[in-house]
Amino acid sequence: MPNIGPIQLPEFPLLLAPMEDVSDPPFRAVCKDNGADLMYSEFISSEGLIRDAMKSRKKLDFTEEERPFGIQIFGGDEEAMGMSARICETVNPDLVDINFGCPVKKVVSKGAGAGVLKDIDLMIRLTEVVVKSTKLPVTVKTRLGWDDQSKNIEEVAERLQDVGIQALTIHGRTRCQLYKGEADWTLIGKIKNNPRIKIPIFGNGDIDSPQKALEYKNRYGVDGIMIGRAAIGYPWIFREIKHFLNTNSSMPAPSLQERVDVCRKHLDRSLEWKGPVVGINEMRRHYTNYLKGLPGIKEFRYKLVTLTSREAIHEVLDQILEHYKDYEFERSPIELINYHEKCPL
Repeated sequence: MPNIGPIQLPEFPLLLAPMEDVSDPPFRAVCKDNGADLMYSEFISSEGLIRDAMKSRKKLDFTEEERPFGIQIFGGDEEAMGMSARICETVNPDLVDINFGCPVKKVVSKGAGAGVLKDIDLMIRLTEVVVKSTKLPVTVKTRLGWDDQSKNIEEVAERLQDVGIQALTIHGRTRCQLYKGEADWTLIGKIKNNPRIKIPIFGNGDIDSPQKALEYKNRYGVDGIMIGRAAIGYPWIFREIKHFLNTNSSMPAPSLQERVDVCRKHLDRSLEWKGPVVGINEMRRHYTNYLKGLPGIKEFRYKLVTLTSREAIHEVLDQILEHYKDYEFERSPIELINYHEKCPL
């Protein structure tokens, strides 16, 4: 079993990636319902935590039902990273994860996220400080390297293990690729097969179907897979992968009833966590994804993104159920959204 310190995981765990402005508690709840085995907070600025910034502190929120749960921090200052790890420990998550992978310019320009890929010695020092600052297991999420000329992940993996991390997730792109092109898992497989590496290695990047998950599991031998963009609007990806791995057969696509039920739960959780105004506003980005494929949905979608009360939105969802009651979904390829100003890892 690919356990992380005392955290017991299934034989081949599926991890939900920490995604900025996406993987908040309401979204995580519907992913957990559908089989996500390990989840993380949105990435949190170490400097923001130390300043007691409200947005950063809010990201520490999680519920008992989300366990096992990790809080992900980022930053380029050793003292700040150590202090933020101790702050994370006060809310009692199951682990602390370090983000060395976010490619967004505003993060990289501060020498954080993937910006640390330019200075491996700094990466190791930052990691060591965090490991020494908390009793919790520490894990790392990173990329292959800064660019094609500096894919140093093999050296990085060994050195990170040597300073005490207990699992490593690798996104199969360089920082310069952002989310473009195809993720290259070749080096991820090499690290997993390196006899020096004893910690769990999780692969990330472009897993958009159960078939691809099985193929990459077998080809690269990773201990588990982290899924990010494919879960946006489609939390059923986790249960579909698990079913395929166990039976080598595909599940039916989620029904309209299931899609509407998830919409309702996501909306209600969003209102509970964010309040009536922000909760409704931030939920609007999700309706298109949940209801994708329904012919002529534009009119209903317009109502969903303009209404301002929970009751009115639930009424529209009832109308959608009635209008499309005879519609049957087919499992279509998941469209992986390319982020530029966001930073889902």
